[in-house]
Amino acid sequence: MTELVTRPAPPRAPLLRRAAPALLGYAAVRVLGVAVLAGWSAARGKSAYTLLTARWDSLWYARVASSGYGYEVRLPNGDVHSDLAFFPLLPWLERLGHAVAPLSYADAGFVVALLASLAAAAGIFAVAEWLYGARAGVCAVLLWAVLPVGIVQSMAYSESLFTALAAWSLYAVLTGRWVTAGLFAALAGLTRPVGMAVVAAVWVAGLAPYMTGRYMTGRFAAGVTSRVTPFEGTRSAEGVWGAREDVRAPGLSPAPRTDAPARRLLGMALAPLGAAGYVLWVGLRTGDGPLGYLRVQAGWRNGFDGGYAFARFVAGMFTSFPSALAGVAVAAGVVLLIRLYLTGVRQRQPLPVLVYTGVVLALALCASSYFGSKPRLLMPAFPVLFPLARALAAARPGRAAAVVAVAATAAAVYGAFWLNGSGPP
Repeated sequence: MTELVTRPAPPRAPLLRRAAPALLGYAAVRVLGVAVLAGWSAARGKSAYTLLTARWDSLWYARVASSGYGYEVRLPNGDVHSDLAFFPLLPWLERLGHAVAPLSYADAGFVVALLASLAAAAGIFAVAEWLYGARAGVCAVLLWAVLPVGIVQSMAYSESLFTALAAWSLYAVLTGRWVTAGLFAALAGLTRPVGMAVVAAVWVAGLAPYMTGRYMTGRFAAGVTSRVTPFEGTRSAEGVWGAREDVRAPGLSPAPRTDAPARRLLGMALAPLGAAGYVLWVGLRTGDGPLGYLRVQAGWRNGFDGGYAFARFVAGMFTSFPSALAGVAVAAGVVLLIRLYLTGVRQRQPLPVLVYTGVVLALALCASSYFGSKPRLLMPAFPVLFPLARALAAARPGRAAAVVAVAATAAAVYGAFWLNGSGPP
């Protein structure tokens, strides 16, 4: 009779080593995008580097970094574009890069964007791997890289920085690292107005156990409980979204940490400090109190109208034939986003992930801001890509590679065309 011996699960490689394939693939996509942009721009007599570092919002960030706040432009129609609309973390990092290295503020912004995009890719991998396994994590990163407006990830903009902070905050929430989650959420709140989405995710995760009448620890803090034995290939989970089963490799989830109520409350207290601190500071500076930042945004014609202005804009595209094709594409894109989000709900994504994604989508789609900005404003909503990542991970490797290659090529060409044309405001 052979004696059965239970063997412990093999130790896992460090997270960055597990994420290496995703980061290498991400870097390859970004190099392709920049190379195509360089060739396209050279053919048109333009500088690709200028398009990436010294156009549109990049100029505003660099000006804040060099001279501080206080600059504004008054337009003939009476609108006032104030630099107070731009949150301070990226300019602070540009100023730091300028101080410690022989870089201009624009150069420093470009370096920050490159490093932040890699950090964002690693964070997206971490979240997707925790939920669905390493292959889905790699696919999620590659899908984020090949977004049609993915070239923004290489620009001296704040999207990559914000996405990195948001992704790592979500990962900290999912793994019960409450203070870390709160710190990342606070930094995200210093980066973009949509930082409130990260704050909402931290808060709903922190309050969920008490709202459901249960006390949960570690990975239970995400609103999902789980049981994994060393040789199981499936994970049974039941939480605030009901029962579910995810097919995953055994032992993928990090070991849960002890959840001390004090650390949970500290993380929740830290999360809103960045956004609240800057908004209150703007109110003091303008003399308009807590509503000061909203008035600054109103000068840029930015506001929240529930999507009314966006709906009118899309409807207006159907008044003539050429623009009607673009209207169909925009409407189809919105429908796809909503469908992917609902698929995430049906697949029982953790509550904080759903809350974060929902707030990002709502703020992007229901704001009355410049409509050409909406694709890049949607970029931080990376969890909507998880259903597609799961499907891609289940496909044959050759087929998945072909899909990514075609999408990367299309995104590179579109990015070059876009930046050499109207580009992002």
